[in-house]
Amino acid sequence: QSSKVTPELLRKDPENRLFARAPRFRLPAESIRDQALAVSGLLVDKTGGPPVRPYQPPGLWQELTGGSGYKADKGEGLYRRSLYTYWRRTIQPPSMITFDSPTRETCVIRENRTNTPLQALNLMNDVTFVEAARKLAERMVRGGGDAEAKLKRGYGLVLGRDPLPAEARALLEAQSHFLGRYAGDAKAAE
Repeated sequence: QSSKVTPELLRKDPENRLFARAPRFRLPAESIRDQALAVSGLLVDKTGGPPVRPYQPPGLWQELTGGSGYKADKGEGLYRRSLYTYWRRTIQPPSMITFDSPTRETCVIRENRTNTPLQALNLMNDVTFVEAARKLAERMVRGGGDAEAKLKRGYGLVLGRDPLPAEARALLEAQSHFLGRYAGDAKAAE
């Protein structure tokens, strides 16, 4: 199927709801992490310098190589571009491998691209993505305004557009539900 925009295609699908005019692949592994850090305001935009050590699961290096293991950086080293991440050929950053980054053991011409449940779990549980989500929420709230203004701010930061009415309605209903739920259960909210 061609992705060229034709008058017929525009007539059949003017809002591109069938994604006929969009790339069918997601961002590469390094860009996914960098994009999450950028929209949250955490990305350190410093060029050059020594490699950095962002978060990795505890015990990973000891299991595979022994020794004192991996020690994550503190401060800006955690939030530098993925390009500067310290790699060992035998132990790649797990989140990069989950998103199909090449292992660097051999030269590759084209990256494999898959979609697996592990990728969704990584986005929901990896420390970097959890921190990025929290900071994005802070950015949305800090700007002030009502819930709809905050939602628009978040959509603008992440997607570069305002939410569609149905999207806004669904998210505002979810927010209302969770506000009610956690207002009545302070321990769970904490």
